[in-house]
Amino acid sequence: MNAAASAFQGLARLEPRTNGRHPGWLAELRRSAFQWVSERGFPTVKDEAWKYTRVGPLLEIPFAPAEPASTHRLSSKALDQLAGDLGGTRLVVVNGYFVAQLSSLDKLPTSVRVRSLASALAEDAEVLRPFLSRSFRDHPDGFTALSAALAEDGVLVQIPAHATLAEPIHIVFVSDTGAAPIVSHPRCLVLAGPSCTATIVESYVGILGDVYLNNAVTDVVLDESAVVEHYKLQNETSTACCIARLDVRQGRGSRFSSHVVALGGSLGRHEVHVTLEAPGAEVTLNGLYMPRNEQHLENPTTIEHAAPHCTSRQLYKGVIAGAGRGVFDGRIIVRPGAIKTDASQTNKNLLLSEAAEVDTRPRLEIFADDVKCAHGATVGQLSDDAVFYLRSRGIPDRAARDLLTYAFANEVVGLLHLQSFRAHVQRLVGSRLGGVEAA
Repeated sequence: MNAAASAFQGLARLEPRTNGRHPGWLAELRRSAFQWVSERGFPTVKDEAWKYTRVGPLLEIPFAPAEPASTHRLSSKALDQLAGDLGGTRLVVVNGYFVAQLSSLDKLPTSVRVRSLASALAEDAEVLRPFLSRSFRDHPDGFTALSAALAEDGVLVQIPAHATLAEPIHIVFVSDTGAAPIVSHPRCLVLAGPSCTATIVESYVGILGDVYLNNAVTDVVLDESAVVEHYKLQNETSTACCIARLDVRQGRGSRFSSHVVALGGSLGRHEVHVTLEAPGAEVTLNGLYMPRNEQHLENPTTIEHAAPHCTSRQLYKGVIAGAGRGVFDGRIIVRPGAIKTDASQTNKNLLLSEAAEVDTRPRLEIFADDVKCAHGATVGQLSDDAVFYLRSRGIPDRAARDLLTYAFANEVVGLLHLQSFRAHVQRLVGSRLGGVEAA
């Protein structure tokens, strides 16, 4: 075990459990993934993909493996307050384990199948084989390896061909430690059948004051002509860390849109990797991150154009206050043969203090001819002229700055098509800016 691995106190305590329920291929995957992280450790700033993220302090916390929680501090009302009531179906995962008694499935169409990942593995393990190993096999690092080795449960959503879901499926990931710091590894798998239409929402929240690491992996697979709109809200507590990965694979003519809003946690890393595997696929990635105090919120994204005639659009905006640090590390790859690719990427950042810091790194890697690609990034502060204009109209200085900041963030908030989610985000963003959303 190298120094980076041994830095994670109690790594040996997190060794994969052998309970006899896992099929042979899964037991082998868990063993090899744990061996991988034991030998190679966790990423450091010397790793190109993690050059902005210092995980050393995180690894020094003596995390215990998460266990199914008693949920004594949770109720439907408490979940509404933590994650919002978006209507439709709500699935609740506490400390990485699906909790049926807190979930609400009565509005779920009968054609859509939703199960805990643990029960799905017991019933249809072979069907899940190509999906559960992909993140680790294709993009190995210490945290995806740890997820592959230790994840016990989560959610499986299977949407049949031609189904249209009128209301969202809201998956709430709650951390409730009770006492000692814990690490959980929730998994979410969404399989979208041909020509289906669905909205998936993920909310990451926790109990105030709890110390924990949420190491989450979500896989979304779109068959031909499927349409999936995906929303993610990370609003963890200030004593928590969230390292999350979203892997997306798109079939011919499919359309996927991702909207990431990152507000909470002392350390938050929200990686998105999309592979456009067949012609005609389209993807849109939008993101808003608002670190403050000493928060570190990082947004690595990769869009891989692996087929011709595909389109990608990306807009990420950061609002950094106090001594917060924001990171955008965007990468677009156009593989050989992916002709007629149409891709654009934009990152804009607003610094609200002298101590605020942002790193922005938009990248294009083009290995095909006959493509249209563009990228750009900006970093700036509030315009003194704009602040003066509002103050000359009788608006106090603080309110004027909050109003201009909200207008900057609202470009992304306004792209949230799901009205209930947008209203919830508006309240959260406004609460950071003196309630300006009500103006």
